[in-house]
Amino acid sequence: MPPFSSLFSSLFRPNYAQKLSLLATLPLVVAVAAIALLVANQSRALAEREIKALERQLIEAKKAELRNYVTQARNAFSHIYGLAAPDDADAKERVTQILSAMIYGQDGFFFVYDYNGNNLVSPRQTEFINQNWRGLTDSQGTPVVDTFIEQARQGAGWHSFVWEKPSTGEEAQMVTYVLGLQDWQWAVGTGVFIDDVLASVAASRAEVEARVRRTFIYIGGITLVALVLVFASGMVLNIRERRLADAKLKELTQRVFDAQEEERGRVARELHDGISQLLVGVRYALDNTRRRLMRGDHDGASDPLDKGIEHLGIAISEVRRISRDLRPGVLDDLGLGPALKALTDDFAARTGIETDFTTVVFRNRLDQDAKIAMYRIAQEALTNIERHADASHVSIDLRGHARGATMRISDNGRGLPQKKPEGEPGIGLRNMQERIDQLDGTLRILSSRGTQSGTVIEATLPLSHLLPPGNEAAPKRVS
Repeated sequence: MPPFSSLFSSLFRPNYAQKLSLLATLPLVVAVAAIALLVANQSRALAEREIKALERQLIEAKKAELRNYVTQARNAFSHIYGLAAPDDADAKERVTQILSAMIYGQDGFFFVYDYNGNNLVSPRQTEFINQNWRGLTDSQGTPVVDTFIEQARQGAGWHSFVWEKPSTGEEAQMVTYVLGLQDWQWAVGTGVFIDDVLASVAASRAEVEARVRRTFIYIGGITLVALVLVFASGMVLNIRERRLADAKLKELTQRVFDAQEEERGRVARELHDGISQLLVGVRYALDNTRRRLMRGDHDGASDPLDKGIEHLGIAISEVRRISRDLRPGVLDDLGLGPALKALTDDFAARTGIETDFTTVVFRNRLDQDAKIAMYRIAQEALTNIERHADASHVSIDLRGHARGATMRISDNGRGLPQKKPEGEPGIGLRNMQERIDQLDGTLRILSSRGTQSGTVIEATLPLSHLLPPGNEAAPKRVS
């Protein structure tokens, strides 16, 4: 049960990567659906035009066939009709016999109505003979005999209606051609059932729908394959990116541990080599003073006591320096400019390298993250200059502009090596880059060797890290 619930929860609560995949596939699904609908509508419209054209062609062929039947029938009795008088009953009888004998196929026959509506010839449905059928309509209310008579009076015409098929007794659509014998006032015609035409048309429409459905199935299959490929590609990329992210996280974690251990080692060395030695000297001086006082040598006790007090003052200064290196209080109290000024003054005093610092008044408008990042970059740069550059002059410039804030550190040292030495990790420069990347800034490092040697480090932060006027961060001291 828990696996099913977890699966259900994962399906209906997608993670960020799955949401991105779904969002990426949504336009594809919408586009494919639109294309499928467009293809289906276009296919139906084109097929419907073709079916209509086919239906017209088949019906026209049926009409031409009917006209030929009527023409042949008239040719069969034209020698009688042409010589007979309008009231020649014998000629009319002979013609009705000829037409009654003209049956073809399973349902083909000729019919004759006089202009009064009386049926004279109906070989397939003899019950119609000698009956008056004025006002006769089919099952759908379409006039039949009255239309025959009207068309015959006009000479000839086509008529379509529903009629019972003699062979099956079922109704079907029928097309007739009627010719008028004006001398005898007869409507002579024949018809053909077009249910086969309608069946062909219906079969064509069914085939079109089947093709459209198959097209939908094909498009759906292609879309499904595409979605599977997109999803699979996304999963592969997601897994790959996750592995890379895990590897980078492990590397970063290790580097953090290394940096912590390096910083702890540095502090430990400074405590051991500096403060510890000074405190040992203070203890020795105080012990020496105590022994002299116990011997009653008050004049000799003042000299070691003075040395102990001097060493204690130096130890206090060293503690303040280590504390300032770990977290300078002036950075929180006065801002980045005074903190960098104090850093450069201390650097110049400690190393003897000529150092210049110029800035504009920021009025503490950089946010806290930006101030810390700029200060640490400057601290790292000065450390690298002291250790590797062999420079005699260093300048630091800090100023704001329309795009944000820029700090520029330059020296006249020997520049960076063309190839990184074996075993040199380059942690300092990498730390600078990572700090500036976290703030969406840019870091440029320019270096040259030779007579015009030196290195320039330029760190730029975007305008988003400058607080608007009047919203300066309130100074605070970190204890």
